[in-house]
Amino acid sequence: MRSNTVFRILFVLYCVEAGVFLILAPWGPAWDRTLSHLPLGPLSAVCLHPVFRGAVSGFGLVHLVWGANDLQALLPWRRRT
Repeated sequence: MRSNTVFRILFVLYCVEAGVFLILAPWGPAWDRTLSHLPLGPLSAVCLHPVFRGAVSGFGLVHLVWGANDLQALLPWRRRT
């Protein structure tokens, strides 16, 4: 297996892991507990706002799409020669 293929597989795994984390983490209780202890009050309020949480989840969705695109390029039956 070539190193380029290994790096692409690792990148796909990173994208899937980061995507799932970024989609789910902003809506969990740990997000509230962690960000409510920030020393800057306005920054904490911004990070706890649903629009900010949605933006973080959207960034996670971008990671999942990017990983799926690279996975599709890796699959041998999808390659065009």
